[in-house]
Amino acid sequence: MSVPDYMQCAEDHQTLLVVVQPIGIVPEESFFRIYKRISAVSQVNVRDSQRVLYIRYRHHYPPENNEWGDFQTHRKVVGLITITDCSSAKDWPQTFEKFHLQKEMYGSTLYDSRLFVFGLQGEIAEQPRTDVAFYPSYDECETVEKRIEDFIESLFIVLESKRLDRATDKSGDKIPLLCVPFEKKDFVGLDTDSRHYKKRCQGRMRKHVGDLCLQAGMLQDSLVHYHMAVELLRSVNDFLWLGAALEGLCSASVIYHYPGGTGGKVGSRRAQGGSLSAEAGNRHRPGALTSNGINADTSAEIGRAKNCLSPEDIIDKYKEAISYYGKYKNAGVIELEACVKAVRVLAIQKRSMEASEFLQNAVYINLRQLSEEEKIQRYSILSELYERIGFHRKSAFFKRIAAMQCAAPSIPEPGWRACYKLLLETLPGYSLSLDPKDFSKGTHRGWAAVQMRLLHELVYASRRMGNPALCVRHLSFLLQTMLDFLSDQEKKDVTQSLESYTAKCPGTMEFITLPDGLKLPPVPFTKLPIVRSVKLLNLPTSLRPHKMKSLLGQNVSTKSPFIYSPIIAHSRGEERNKKIDFQWVQGDVCEVQLMVYNPMPFELRVENMGLLTTGVEFESLPAALSLPAESGLYPVTLVGVPQTTGQITVNGYHTSVFGVFSDCLLDNLPGVKTNGCTVEVIPALPRLQISTSLPRSAHTLQPSSGDEISTNVSVQLYNGETQQLVIKLENIGTEPLEKLEVTAKTVNTKEKLYGDFLSWKLEDTLSQFPLKPGKIATFTVNIKVKLDFSCQENLLQDLSDDGISVSGLPLSSPFRQVVKPRVETKPINPQESSKVGDFSHVKTLEAILNFKYSGGPGHVEGYYRNLSLGLHVEVEPSVFFTRVSTLPATSTRQCHLLLDVFNSTEHELTISARNNEDLILHAGECQRMAIQVDKFNFESFPESPTDGTQFANAKQLEEERQQAKGLEINSKLDICWKIPSLKREGEASVEGVLNQLVLEHLQLAPLQWDILVDGKLCDCDIVVNCKVGDPIPLEVKLTNWSKHSVGPFALTVTPYQDYQNGVHNYELQDAITFVGSNTFYIDSVKPTKDSVYFGALLFLYTGDFYLNIKFHEDNCSRELPLSWFCLPSVHIRAMEPMVQTKL
Repeated sequence: MSVPDYMQCAEDHQTLLVVVQPIGIVPEESFFRIYKRISAVSQVNVRDSQRVLYIRYRHHYPPENNEWGDFQTHRKVVGLITITDCSSAKDWPQTFEKFHLQKEMYGSTLYDSRLFVFGLQGEIAEQPRTDVAFYPSYDECETVEKRIEDFIESLFIVLESKRLDRATDKSGDKIPLLCVPFEKKDFVGLDTDSRHYKKRCQGRMRKHVGDLCLQAGMLQDSLVHYHMAVELLRSVNDFLWLGAALEGLCSASVIYHYPGGTGGKVGSRRAQGGSLSAEAGNRHRPGALTSNGINADTSAEIGRAKNCLSPEDIIDKYKEAISYYGKYKNAGVIELEACVKAVRVLAIQKRSMEASEFLQNAVYINLRQLSEEEKIQRYSILSELYERIGFHRKSAFFKRIAAMQCAAPSIPEPGWRACYKLLLETLPGYSLSLDPKDFSKGTHRGWAAVQMRLLHELVYASRRMGNPALCVRHLSFLLQTMLDFLSDQEKKDVTQSLESYTAKCPGTMEFITLPDGLKLPPVPFTKLPIVRSVKLLNLPTSLRPHKMKSLLGQNVSTKSPFIYSPIIAHSRGEERNKKIDFQWVQGDVCEVQLMVYNPMPFELRVENMGLLTTGVEFESLPAALSLPAESGLYPVTLVGVPQTTGQITVNGYHTSVFGVFSDCLLDNLPGVKTNGCTVEVIPALPRLQISTSLPRSAHTLQPSSGDEISTNVSVQLYNGETQQLVIKLENIGTEPLEKLEVTAKTVNTKEKLYGDFLSWKLEDTLSQFPLKPGKIATFTVNIKVKLDFSCQENLLQDLSDDGISVSGLPLSSPFRQVVKPRVETKPINPQESSKVGDFSHVKTLEAILNFKYSGGPGHVEGYYRNLSLGLHVEVEPSVFFTRVSTLPATSTRQCHLLLDVFNSTEHELTISARNNEDLILHAGECQRMAIQVDKFNFESFPESPTDGTQFANAKQLEEERQQAKGLEINSKLDICWKIPSLKREGEASVEGVLNQLVLEHLQLAPLQWDILVDGKLCDCDIVVNCKVGDPIPLEVKLTNWSKHSVGPFALTVTPYQDYQNGVHNYELQDAITFVGSNTFYIDSVKPTKDSVYFGALLFLYTGDFYLNIKFHEDNCSRELPLSWFCLPSVHIRAMEPMVQTKL
């Protein structure tokens, strides 16, 4: 026997072999359809008996194997079923003749045969025949199964008769010697009458009867015969047949112990009547019917169990049988099949190591020169058996050998498809999967070197199959999953091969479906390049949208009636873990930053790299990059434009590397850091771009709030100077600009500003709105710098030393030397005490202009944008006021303000005040300026915190009041400077120069005293003329502007004459007399009220007279400051009355 049956299993020993073959030309599909129906009748219950016949069908069986039928009866073809097509009656004789010829091939062993004829109708088909069945067509053959059952019953009759004949033969002399084919020539000339020969004949026949009993469903009898055969054959050293008897004993025991079978096919044996042997199924039921229908008692059951081998003994007997087979070169096939059967039994017993020993023995069994097809079959079965015992890598090893055998050079037409299919089946054994997701989790499993070799073989097989798409897919998989194990040269070789394949067939992200239905998943290049982090970037500061705050606040849902709810807060917290706290804007370019690096030893070119998103229509703008060899972390920014609004989720990115298009999802990237992948896209907003008339600044403002400044401009001004800044507002977006708000904020300065630093009129700009896309509007800002004009290093610390004098300096006298500080207040540092004040120090002012604008759909949803303009102003000093003091004027409601003005510029400067002449100052020159001013009424400013609640304490209130006073004084002075050479001019403010004493001198007294003589108000140099002898009315009017009632007061009017030499004459009783009393009594005067008191004077002589009005020192007058009792001087000139002459 030369052709092994690798599908053999122990339970096949109880089967009858039936060959089903076509005669003539029969369509393959039709034949196998009938063959499938025939083979479904694999077990038949014997009529009037509990025995079951098992049938094994084959559509091809080598005749030489049939010659071993006496050695093991399950190898004998006992039934033949032929299938033929016969459409006409004239073809019938020829068809029937072919049927007889086919029977002759197996004639010596056949029990019975059948011919199934399809397509023949008529008289011939109507003739009743037992060996021929006629059917009109392959579709009209309902009785095929019934015919097969009848056929099997006929086989059983023959089998049973043969069993009975052999079992009842008592004549030892007449027992024939059963032989295998290669023994026949060895037994020629032997002594047939010897005792040794007879025992051999008896032993072989006992073994043969055991086979027949096993096939006939008599398990107990077969065990008895096998035991007897073993004893007889062992005594005569008939090793080949002894091995067969032991194998039969093992098979019967396996059938008893494992009624489900060892073939591995689920459902191959049914658990009821037809599948199990009846006695095996009922072996635990004493008294049950046996296979021959006789009532069995307990002793029979015990006897059967005794004859049956234990599971351990089964393997030992198999080993012994195989060792006997090994003694015979021509029994290689029998030995190989016995190994296979033993392995299947050991697999059920889960004894993998012993099974591997049997398989290892099977590998080294030498058969005749096998064909390539037989080699493939042998290695495939070895692979399957190794798989069954759990040796997956060993199984894969033999399956790979089978695959290589499919494409052996000796084959004229190599089967690359079969090779490829077998290679795919080896993948699990080498811990390989064609799904790259299995390689992204945990450590690498399996031997990388073997895996790479296998993948290379898959690529080669795919190429020889003429399928470049498969080549690309497997090469991509190799590069993606085995990158860490490839050498630098291997990486170059693989990528070059991949590029050559993708030039013909680019790699895609589509599934590849193989002919057998297997789908190869796509292989995205997540390692080319390797991505370490993905970060969604916020829009630039100038483009970020902001939500207008509602009454309840921006972060509280207005759908809830509660201002705060822990449920809302909790849900918001969970949502924040998934969403990002900033928004993107529809129609604006949005960015995602990836940190990548190139693991390849050469430059990596990545083309068509873009974002993969869901949720919102998104236009990805692909990028191309080139990464240097083995680069470190390299930032890559991918951009795109959301076209609609809603939630957008960045799922990953796509690339094109080496001609392979990849969609890399973040979920499949292990160890990737991300700040979140979902962001909200709000409706479109306009985009504003600003340009100015000033040059850009090299100084970049860094506001404390962290906001970024889009544009910085700078300007240089003198202190007090004003300049216009013209800003062009251009709408560079696609939405109209409808709303604009402008605010300003001064930053990073410790200088005190007086007045408005920045001012503008927004109405002129808003009149140009809405601003269409591409249109420009202008916006003008006035920059006015007014810092402190006092020279603090040289300012006299106290003006109370000389009261209101000017320290002996005449008005407008040069003052070129800076006055030094007092000795007692000199700085400790001698260098600082000797240093002249730094008048050329340049101060810096910085401010931010913030443009809050909106429009389009975003404005409807309550969003706006901020755009900031940074303004850097360098302020050079213009003039300083080094000293300030006051002088009284002739009027009680006026005074002279004295200012020492220093020109700190390098140019000639003129300074002027209201109603004063211009004063010219050379560079570095100081001169005094005297300005006559009306005193001020400061009582309207807040004095208590109740009137100014915005101030934190009394000190702040006092500072604010002093600033307000300085502002009012400065507005009345209107001091201006000009630099003619530069054509620049500005203001000079005394707001920071005035101290408390000067302010008191400039303040009107709360009690206003008015003296009227003859109805004329007396003040300053006013002289009231009167006539001698006429009484002159005198009125004293008191107006109370304080907040409290004052009085009563008493004042006395005393006239005197001034001789202009320092002598005052008060003895004027003869020259002046009072009409009434010269003392006035004034009652209490309430706030804002006035009181008028009348008297009269009578001058007796001519001359210039003055009135000295003195207050009586009583309690009321002593409680008030002296400055409140400042009365105007009264100058009266008494003249002779004019005499009228009569003509």
